[in-house]
Amino acid sequence: MSQTRVKPRLRVRLNSEYYKVARTVASLGIATVCEGALCPNIFTCWGEGTATFMIMGDTCTRGCRFCYVKKGVPDPLDPLEPYKVALAVSELGLDYVTLTSVDRDDLPDGGASHFARTVRAIKRLKRETIVEALIPDFQGSRRDVETVVESGLEVLAHNIETVRRLTPAVRDRRAGYEQSLSVLEHAKKANSRLVTKSSILLGLGEEWRELIEAMRDLRSVGVDILVLSQYFRPSKKQLPVAKRYRLSEFRELERKAYKLGFSYVVAHPLARTSFRAKEAYMAAVARIEAQGRGRRA
Repeated sequence: MSQTRVKPRLRVRLNSEYYKVARTVASLGIATVCEGALCPNIFTCWGEGTATFMIMGDTCTRGCRFCYVKKGVPDPLDPLEPYKVALAVSELGLDYVTLTSVDRDDLPDGGASHFARTVRAIKRLKRETIVEALIPDFQGSRRDVETVVESGLEVLAHNIETVRRLTPAVRDRRAGYEQSLSVLEHAKKANSRLVTKSSILLGLGEEWRELIEAMRDLRSVGVDILVLSQYFRPSKKQLPVAKRYRLSEFRELERKAYKLGFSYVVAHPLARTSFRAKEAYMAAVARIEAQGRGRRA
């Protein structure tokens, strides 16, 4: 495969919606993954009045080698955070919200109950809001996965991040390829009507056949939405980029993913799990319903 370098382009739109989101999250003291992970889509998403809220603080207990999020000993949970996030969702008038978090291996349930409280708080203030949660692996605990699934959310996402072979070199030692697959599989078994989602970063040294294998593995556990994106090195502390994929290669992977049976595929260098999440959800639900697999209205 060619290794032609492609420079990402980003159009910055600092409109009134961007400033509204920025003011709201700052005034309530809420962390966003948009800022914490140096997401390249922050100006687009905030400019459209959407954001991904990062709950449970901004310090991760794990040390994945691709991630820019701060590592160390986290602060205690803020018991008011679920209400603060719900208030932000209400004030911004969001009809779709994505929640994510750092890994909190210091907590008995990995933060599963905090996720659930946040989802329920959002639903109490704005019942019609569709909620997506991008969760940690909770060290593979099925009970903790069920805690989140039963909270009333519509989409559960968990990222395998890379292919099987590279997982030990890319992710923290407490993570695992099979463990992540089991999280996604159990979420779907716990609620067959739940939309599940996962993401793979490209350019960490994987081979083409390994990408296809990873996509097959995700489909085998019922994942509905697949996100494929280019890995960009956040700083010299993270892993170097092994390859920059061409747009034509993203298109080819997208075609292969649809052939494997995914309901919706986001394949672009700048794509991230939560980017255009509402669009992905609505398209996936429409396709699932058309296939007669039965989704809620």
